[in-house]
Amino acid sequence: MATETHSEGGLVFHPLDQFIPKPLFGHGEVHWYTPSNLTLWLAILVLCVVGVFVLGSRGRGIIPSRIQSVGELMYGFVYKMIEDVTGKDAVKYFPYIMTMFVFVLFANYLALLPMSYSPTSMIAITAVLGFGVFIAITVLGFVKHGAAFLGLFWMKDAPGFLRPIIAIIEVISYFVRPVSLSIRLAGNITAGHVVIKVFAGFAALTLASPAAILGITAIYGLEILVAGIQAYVFTILTCVYLKDALHPAH
Repeated sequence: MATETHSEGGLVFHPLDQFIPKPLFGHGEVHWYTPSNLTLWLAILVLCVVGVFVLGSRGRGIIPSRIQSVGELMYGFVYKMIEDVTGKDAVKYFPYIMTMFVFVLFANYLALLPMSYSPTSMIAITAVLGFGVFIAITVLGFVKHGAAFLGLFWMKDAPGFLRPIIAIIEVISYFVRPVSLSIRLAGNITAGHVVIKVFAGFAALTLASPAAILGITAIYGLEILVAGIQAYVFTILTCVYLKDALHPAH
C-alpha cells in the first residue's frame, strides 16, 4: 500500500514499497530462482519486443502495418544515431546497441502501466547494463588498438605540464562512466514513480484530491517524456563511448 490512514486523520507514505521484488506465489524471500513481479514484467517486456519486431513485421509489406511502422521507426532511429555519432564503421555493432535501446525503452514505458513493476528502477539491472557497456567497450578498445588505446587518456595538444593532470582526470571520468550510466537511468525512473505515488497518496484526502489528481496527470505526462529521453540518453552515451573505443586518439 502506498499510504495508510491513521485514526488521527494523518497519512503515512510508503512510496518505495513499489520497488520491492515480491514472489508471485506465496510469501517469503525472493531468491535468484524465485518467480517474482520483476521476472513477470521482464517476461512481458520480452513478449512485447517479440510482438513488435517479429510478429508485427513478419508480413514485411511494402506498405507497412502500424506495428511494423513502429519497429521500422525505432530501427531507423538507432541506425541513424550510430552513423551520426560513431561513424559507419560502428554499424556492425548495431544489434547490441539496438537491443539495449529497445530493452530500456520498453521497460520504461511498461512501468507506466498501473500495477506494473519497473525493472529499470533497480540499480542491479541498470548496473548490469552500464558495466556491460563499459567492459565491452574497454575490451574492444584494447583488442582493436592494443596499448595505443591508452592514447584516449593522453591529450597531445595540451601543454606538456598539463598532460599528466588531464590524464588523471580522463582516467577518473572513464571509470565513472558505468556508474553514471546506471545511476542516471535508475535515479530518474525511481524519482518519477515516487512522485506519482506521493500524489496518489494525497488523492485520498478529500480537500487535496483535486490538486493531487492534477499533479498526477502532469507528472505522468512528464514521465512519458522521461521514459523515452532516458532510453535515448543511455543509447547515445553508449555510441559516444563506442566512438572512443574505435577512435581513441584525441
